[in-house]
Order: sequence, then C-alpha cells, then structure tokens
Amino acid sequence: MDEIEIPEAIRENIELPKKSRLTLSLPLIIGIIFCLGVAGLFSMFVLSPKPKSAPQTVKQPATQPRSPQQETAPQNPQTVSPPQEKTPTKPSKGDLLGHLPYQVAPQESLAPITADNRLKMRSAAASKFKQMQTDARAQGVILVPISAFRTAEAQEQLFFGVKEQRVQDATKRAEVSAPPGYSEHHTGYAIDLGDGNAPATNLETDFANTAAFSWLKENALKYSFELSFPPDNDLGVSYEPWHWRFVGDRDSLETFYKARN
Repeated sequence: MDEIEIPEAIRENIELPKKSRLTLSLPLIIGIIFCLGVAGLFSMFVLSPKPKSAPQTVKQPATQPRSPQQETAPQNPQTVSPPQEKTPTKPSKGDLLGHLPYQVAPQESLAPITADNRLKMRSAAASKFKQMQTDARAQGVILVPISAFRTAEAQEQLFFGVKEQRVQDATKRAEVSAPPGYSEHHTGYAIDLGDGNAPATNLETDFANTAAFSWLKENALKYSFELSFPPDNDLGVSYEPWHWRFVGDRDSLETFYKARN
C-alpha cells in the first residue's frame, strides 16, 4: 500500500511587534535631562562667582563705650596716667633745709661711751653701743666713735663756722650738716663711727668700703642701730655711711619717726 505522504505542518512564525528601544529608554533619558538641568541651575546660582561689591568702611566713633568686662587698664586712656619722674618726698612740716627739728637730750639722761667720758649717748643707746663695739672687736673689727651727743651750741659752730670756712651757702652746707636745733645728735641717740683700721675714711663716703661698715650692715640691727641717711634718702641729705642712730626703745622710735609725720 502506497504510503500516503502527509505534508508537514506548516508553522507560521508570526513576529510580534518589538517595542522600540527608544520607547523603553525614554523615561531614563528624561531623568538624565532633568538631573542635568538641576545641576546646571546649581552651577549657575551656587558655583558661579558672585559680583564683588566695593568694601565699605564703617567709621567708629572717637570714644566708644565699653562694658566693664572689655575694659583693660592699658586701653582706657582715662585711667592710665603718663609715667612721672620720681622725686624725693621731703617732710613738709617743721623741716629746715631738709632736716627735722629735734629736742636736746637732758644731761642726766646721758652716759659715756668712751674712757675719757668725752662722748655720750642716752643710757639705753650707750649700753647697746658698747655691747656692739665689744662684739665687733671680737671679730677683728674696730668701731671707733667719732661723735655722739651734741649740744645746740656745738652744732651751731659746726654748721655756721664750717660754712664760713668753706665759703658755702646754707643750702649746700645743709647737705652734709644739720642746722642747730635740727641735728639727730641733739637726741643722744645718734653716733658717727669710723674704722680703727682705716682712719683715713673717717667721715668720708669711702667708709662704705671698710670692714667696719660691712660689719655694721650685717649686724647693726641686732643692736637696734640703723643707718640714718642711706643713698637717695627722702630728706635729700647726702649719703652718710658713718652716721647711725639707735631706735631700740619707745622714746627713740617716736623721736625719729614721729618727726616725719
């Protein structure tokens, strides 16, 4: 039996219409365009240089009030005074040519400090001086008393007599000697000292270079003696390294320090 040829089934390939790539990527393109637009606007308004305006100068008033927290001494011209030259402060009550008035000590209050009884001081001062002199000698230092208590008559001769001999005016003489009635020697508490090993320095500023003066600087206060006229003293009296005074009791302290007030 003859085979009957059955024809193959003819498959019809029907192509479905493909979506355009442009259609599929359109939203993406729109998004990109949108982003680029935003970026462009951002660049224009933010990143683009701004026009510079001319600087404005704001003038401050000459004096601008400040709060207390802002004020400092150097910045406040009203509270800062210009430096002034320092001048000696001299007593303004009762002084004469820079010297203060002192009462003459009564004779009965005095005691000798030398073997010949020629030089005397108040009893308390005399006792302390002799003790100081003994202690200094034990250390090889010889304290020689040159002058101690002095009457008004003796001071008058020392001031006016020497002034005439040296042809000095009163102001110049007062730099190295007090007028009568104004000498610390009247009180019986003052003493002029020399160095027994260097007599050439007696009553000279060179006394400050002696062993005696060095010892006094270190030890005089232990016996209540102090230098009356140090360098640049307030009274304006010349430096006298030899002139010392006793301030070891109430009367001596009041004598010298009340006189300044």
